[in-house]
Amino acid sequence: MTLPAASDSSTALPAAADLWKPVLVRAAVALGFGALTVFWASPPPEGMGWAGGIYLLATGVLLLWSVTKTGFRAGSPAGKVLSAAGAVLTGTGAAVGLISGSLVFGVLAALGLGVAGAAELYLGVTNRGRSVLARDWMASGVVGLGTAGLLPFFIDLGPHALLGVAGGGAIISGVLWVLAGLTLRHDARADSTEAVN
Repeated sequence: MTLPAASDSSTALPAAADLWKPVLVRAAVALGFGALTVFWASPPPEGMGWAGGIYLLATGVLLLWSVTKTGFRAGSPAGKVLSAAGAVLTGTGAAVGLISGSLVFGVLAALGLGVAGAAELYLGVTNRGRSVLARDWMASGVVGLGTAGLLPFFIDLGPHALLGVAGGGAIISGVLWVLAGLTLRHDARADSTEAVN
C-alpha cells in the first residue's frame, strides 16, 4: 500500500516496502519493556534507570532508522521532525540510563516522551492522506503525550510506579505498532505479488 509522490518536497513519497521492519522492531521493544515493568515487582532506582533508558534509547534509534523508510524527502520538514524526535529520545534514554533516580526518570523520560509524542502527533496530522503511518503517528503521539503528562505525578511513589506508568504507555503503543507493522508487511507482500503477476 503505497501512496503517490507529491510535488512538494515536504510531503511524503511512497513508503519503502520494508517500512514494516522498524515498525515491528519498535513494537517488540515497547512490548518487551512493558512486560518487564509488569513482572518486576520491586525495581531499584538503578534498574529503573537502565530499563527505562534502554527503552527510550532504543525507541529513539528506531525512529532515526525509520526516517529513510517513511518516504520523506531528504531534508524535508517532516523528516527533520522525525529525526529530532529520535535524537531527543536517544539523548534522554542515555541520560536516564546513566543518572539513576526517580526525579531524573520522571522529568527526563517525560521530556523525551513528550517531545516524541508531540512530533508524532504533528506528523500524523500534517501527513493525513500522504503517509501510511499518519493514523498510527497520531495515536502513538497521544499515548506518548499522555504518558509524559502522567510521569511527573508519580515521582514520589518511586521506581515501581514510574515504571508502571511508562510500561503502560509502552504496552499500548506496542500493540498499536504491532498492528501497523503487520498491516504494512501484508501490504508489501501483496504489492510484490501483484508486481510479479
